[in-house]
Amino acid sequence: MPRLCLALLSLPTLLFSHASGRAQESPAGWPAFVRAFEAYAEAGKIVGASALVMRDGRVLARHHVGHADLSAGRPVDERTIFHYGSITKTLNAIAVLQLRDRGLLDLDDPVTRWVPELRAVHDPYGSPDDITLRMLLTHTAGFQGSTWPWDEGESWEPFEPTEWSQLVAMMPYQRLQFAPGSRYSYSNPGFLYLARVVERIAGEPWVAYVQKNLFAPLGMARSYFGTTPYHLAAYRSHNYELRADSLTDELEAVDEGADFDPGITIPNGGWNAPLDDVAAYLAFLTEPAPDPDTASRRELVLTRETLEEMWEPQMTVEEDGTGAVWTDVGLSFFLVREPGGRRIVGHTGSQANFRSFLELDPERRTAWGMVFNTSVEDGPDPGAAELDLLLAAGRRLLD
Repeated sequence: MPRLCLALLSLPTLLFSHASGRAQESPAGWPAFVRAFEAYAEAGKIVGASALVMRDGRVLARHHVGHADLSAGRPVDERTIFHYGSITKTLNAIAVLQLRDRGLLDLDDPVTRWVPELRAVHDPYGSPDDITLRMLLTHTAGFQGSTWPWDEGESWEPFEPTEWSQLVAMMPYQRLQFAPGSRYSYSNPGFLYLARVVERIAGEPWVAYVQKNLFAPLGMARSYFGTTPYHLAAYRSHNYELRADSLTDELEAVDEGADFDPGITIPNGGWNAPLDDVAAYLAFLTEPAPDPDTASRRELVLTRETLEEMWEPQMTVEEDGTGAVWTDVGLSFFLVREPGGRRIVGHTGSQANFRSFLELDPERRTAWGMVFNTSVEDGPDPGAAELDLLLAAGRRLLD
C-alpha cells in the first residue's frame, strides 16, 4: 500500500478548507468550533473531514477540511461520502421500533423467539431465553463487545465475519459476560441479532428493509450499505491509517482505499452517506415536519412519540467506550443529563479508520455532527487533547 507523506497536510488549512452556509445564520459558537476543528485536523494528522450544525431542521453551516483522496488531490466537499460506523445502530433500532409500532413484536419479547440459535450461547446466569430485545437495544444483554475474535492482523483473517453461519458456529464457544439486564456493556453482536429479528419478521435482508423503510421516505437517496454504487464512486472518501514509520517513528498516512467489506456486521456499522443525507436524518430526529407531505413520510418512519421513547434513559453508562462521555443509554441512542435537566442525545461511530460524531438537543431542535477519514493504527491519538476541546466546542453549538 502506498505511503503518503503527511507533509502535504502541513499546508495551511485555509488552502484546502471551506465552509458553506451564510455567515449571519451560523450560531455564535461556530467560529470557535471551526478553529477547534482545524486545530484537531492539524494535530491529529487528519487527511479529510466534514462538519455541520443544524437548527429547526436546517443546515446553518458546514465546514470541510483536507482530502477525500489525497493521491488524486480530490478535496472533501459537501458531496463526499463517508462511512458512519456504529451510528448505523440507531438505524437498526428504528427498524425494530417500526415493527413494534406495527404490532409485530414487543420490546420485552425474548430474542430467541426469532433467533433460536442463541440458545447455544453459555449462560451461567440462567437461560438465553431471558434475553429480551430491549436488552439488546440498550447493550445490557451480557454479550461481548467484539463481533469477531480474530483481529491480530494476520493476512488470512477476514475483516469481519461474512456469513450468518459463521456467527452461529461461534455461539457454542461464547458465554454471557454478566446477567442479562443487570448492567451496561457496549456490544456489537447484539445489534446483529436485532437485524436477524428484522429479517425474520420482514422476510427480506436487513439492508433492503432499511433502504425501503428509512432511506426512501426520508429522501436519503445517496445512503447505502456495502460496496459503493458505480455512480457514486467519484464521491467516496478513502480511509487512512496513521502508522509509525519503522525508521523515524513519524506517523504517516497509509491509504487503505475507498471500500472495504464489513461482512455481516453491516447492521451495526455499515452506513455510508454524504453530509446531506446525514442532515436529512438529523432533521427527521430534531424537527417536526414543515409541511403535510414531509410529515406523512416521517410518520411512516417513526412517530415523534416513539423517538422520544428511544431517548428515555434505560441504564446508566459506567464506561462509555464510544469516543464521547455519556451518562445513560436509551434504545440504542446515548444520552447526557446535564444540570438543570437538559438532555443531549447522540451516538458515535468508528470503523475502518472512519470516525463520526452526532449529537442533538431535542428540546432546542439543534444538532451537530462531524466525520473523519483518518485514525491511528496503534497507540494514542496525536490530537487527543485537541479532540477533547473540539467535542466541547461541538456541544456548545447546541445552545
